Amino acid sequence: MLRAFRDAFRIPDLQRKIVFTLLLLAIYRLGNAIPTPGVNSAALASSSGSNSLLGLIGLISGGNLSQFSIFALGVLPYITASIVLQLLTTSIPALEKLSKEGEEGRKKINAYTRYAAIILGAVQATIFSVFVTRDAANIAPGWDPGLFTILVMVLTQVAGIAFAMWIGERITEVGLGNGISLIIMAGIIGRYPAEIRATTQLFRSGDLTILPLIGFLIVILLVVAGIVYVYQAERRVPVQYARKQVGGKSYGGQATFLPIKVNQAGVIPVIFASAMLILPNLLQSATSKSFPAVSTFIQRYLSSGGTWYTVLEVLLIVGFTYLYNSVQFDPRRIAEQLREAGGFVPGVRPGSATAEFLGKISTRISLWGAIFLALLTVIPQIVQRLTGVTTFQFSGTGLLIIVGVALETLRQLESQLTVRRYDGFISKGRIRGRLQD
Repeated sequence: MLRAFRDAFRIPDLQRKIVFTLLLLAIYRLGNAIPTPGVNSAALASSSGSNSLLGLIGLISGGNLSQFSIFALGVLPYITASIVLQLLTTSIPALEKLSKEGEEGRKKINAYTRYAAIILGAVQATIFSVFVTRDAANIAPGWDPGLFTILVMVLTQVAGIAFAMWIGERITEVGLGNGISLIIMAGIIGRYPAEIRATTQLFRSGDLTILPLIGFLIVILLVVAGIVYVYQAERRVPVQYARKQVGGKSYGGQATFLPIKVNQAGVIPVIFASAMLILPNLLQSATSKSFPAVSTFIQRYLSSGGTWYTVLEVLLIVGFTYLYNSVQFDPRRIAEQLREAGGFVPGVRPGSATAEFLGKISTRISLWGAIFLALLTVIPQIVQRLTGVTTFQFSGTGLLIIVGVALETLRQLESQLTVRRYDGFISKGRIRGRLQD
C-alpha cells in the first residue's frame, strides 16, 4: 500500500487527486467536532454508552453520534436510501427500466437517492432531536427544550447530511476512491486514537495485563487476514460463447467465467440486523415506566451482548444475507442474458437448467457468506469478554468496511497507474484479483 501511494505521488495528476481527497476528508472530520446548536455535548456523551440508543447507532454509522455533532448522521441516510432504491430497482419495472438507460438513467436514480436521503435524514434527525431534548441536561445553557430547539437541530442535521453527501460525490468525481465509502471509513478510524489511548491507560494502570493484550492484537490481525481472503474469494463459473459468422468474419467463441463472490452482500446484512435489534432497546426505553414487566424481559434477554441477543443477531444476519443475495443475484435473469448473448455453461443446457445450476451455487455460497458475517459479529464480543479489553470497540463490521474500502481504493489507484503506463509496483506483484489477466 505504501509503495502504491509513493508511486502515485510521482504523477502530478494522481498527487492532486490524493491531496484533494485527504483535504475533503479532513473537512468532514472537522465537522464531527462541531456540536449541533442547542446541544450540551459533554452531558450527552457521558450518557451515551454502548448500550444506549445513540451508542448503538453510532457504531453502525461510524460517526460521532454520541456528541450529536453537525455531521452526527453523516451519510447513514444516504446509505439507507441507496440500499432501499437498489432493492426497489429489481421489483419496480419503472426503476428497472431506468437503470438500463445507461448514464442518464444512473443520474436520475442517483438524484432520487439524494432526495430520499434528505427526507429520511429529516425523519431520523427529528427522532434523535426529540430523544436528545427529553433530558434537560442534554440542552445547552440558554436553550429551552421546546419546538424551536428541535427545529434548529433538525435543520442543522439535514444541512450536515446534504453537505456530507456533497463531499462524498466530489471525492468520487474529482478525488480518488468512492467518496461515501471513504467517509464511512474515516468515521470508523477517527474513533481509534481515543480508544487506543484508553486501552494504553488501562494497561498502565494494571487493569490489563500483557498476555490478554497480545492475544487481542493477534485476533485483530487474524480477522483482518480473514477479511482480505474472503473479500476476494469468488466462485468462477466457466462460460463459453458460441462462435458466429457475420460477413465472412468470425465473432465470439471465447471462454470466460462468471464470478460469484462469497460475500456478495458486504456489510448490509449486519447493518440491517443491527437496525432491527435497535427496536427492542427503543421499546425497553418506552415501556420502562408504563410496562415494567416488558421492560425487564427485554433488558434480561435482549440486552446488547447477551446470549439471546447474539443468537437472534446471528439468525437475522443469515436471513438478511439470503434475502439480499436473492435480490441482487437473479439466476433466471443471468441465464436469460447468457442465452441472448450466445453464452452457455459447459455441460449445462441453456435456459432453466442454467438458472437452476446458478441458483444452487449462489445458495451454497450465500451460506458461507452468512457464516462469515456472523463470525465477524460474534468473535469481537467473545474476544472482548475473554481479554477484558473493553475500551477498544473491536468491531468486525468496522474492520470489514475498512479493509473493503482500502482494497477498492488500491484497485482504482492501480487502474489509474496502469492507464498512465506507470508500472511502478504493478510489475513487482499485485493483490490477487485486483486486475483480471
